[in-house]
Amino acid sequence: MTLPRIAVDAMGGDEGVQTMVSGAALARRRHDKFKFLLVGDESRIKAALDAHPNMRGASEILHCEDVVGGDEKPTQALRRAKTTSMGLAVGAVKAGDAGAAVSAGNTGALMAMSKLALRTMPGIDRPALAALLPTLGDNDVIMLDLGANTECDARNLVQFAVMGAAYSRIVTGREEPRVRLLNIGTEELKGTEELQQAASTLRAATGLSLSFDGFIEADKINRGTCDVVVTDGFSGNIALKAIEGAARFVTDLLRSAFTSSLRSKFGFLVSRPATELLRHHLDPNNHNGAVFLGLNGVVVKSHGSATAAGVANAVDVAARLLENELTQRITADLAELGGTRLRTNGAEGEAA
Repeated sequence: MTLPRIAVDAMGGDEGVQTMVSGAALARRRHDKFKFLLVGDESRIKAALDAHPNMRGASEILHCEDVVGGDEKPTQALRRAKTTSMGLAVGAVKAGDAGAAVSAGNTGALMAMSKLALRTMPGIDRPALAALLPTLGDNDVIMLDLGANTECDARNLVQFAVMGAAYSRIVTGREEPRVRLLNIGTEELKGTEELQQAASTLRAATGLSLSFDGFIEADKINRGTCDVVVTDGFSGNIALKAIEGAARFVTDLLRSAFTSSLRSKFGFLVSRPATELLRHHLDPNNHNGAVFLGLNGVVVKSHGSATAAGVANAVDVAARLLENELTQRITADLAELGGTRLRTNGAEGEAA
């Protein structure tokens, strides 16, 4: 099988072209059959490629000097989609010149460009932003939506569940990922009308490659008891930032505690293997790569501050989704859901 190449926005992100190219080079060691379209300033990309011989024959450069600013409004960025490195990377997916795009640039601009250029898949009303979060279990948990849609109805939540489960099957290898809806309690009567409707539809659906396990509270997201957590973008973004803040709090607290006295420093040396494992587990670079699910093409968002290792993980996500044909999996699952009836906002319609 000839794999489609991956377009990398080499100008996006805080760390510059060198980090983006180095990350792509690291990822290619794991996926050596992939080729790359590197979008950005040609002279800077060529200089970065000098340190990575494995990328030279596998890369084509699309020259572009214009960059989307980190604080630029999505509407402004859209007007320059055909001249910026981000817009050209996404445009390559639309034109069929690449199967996936990876960018560490402005999240709002990337979502806006991706939605306009690629459109949503048949049966999907809105794309969702999904990311992997660490857990105490054997596998990471996928959470969506993380900010693409501040308000969602039951139909959207059901579609997010289908997309998240398809993604989870690729990441975890589970044939029927455990899916839960984020709620203020686990009791069946808790939550909004939208959550109740979505839960009812998922319980009644047959033939889907997922196991719906009801509701989950925010403090259980990282326990490893489920594979996919589904929520609206407003709640999901708040939950994600709370989790990231708690992780930083724990690491900063440990750092402060271990440097407070001579005895504490000695204790740090004794417990260093455990603290290093904790640091590795909580490092966002090791879970980098959020995906815009539901589009006619794969788009992956890297943290703006990601290291080369973090960028490599984002590119790795794009490669795995292409290798495992994510969009085809979602299409097949939506077909299974097609016969389920769903009442939304007082009107009865198809769930997919």
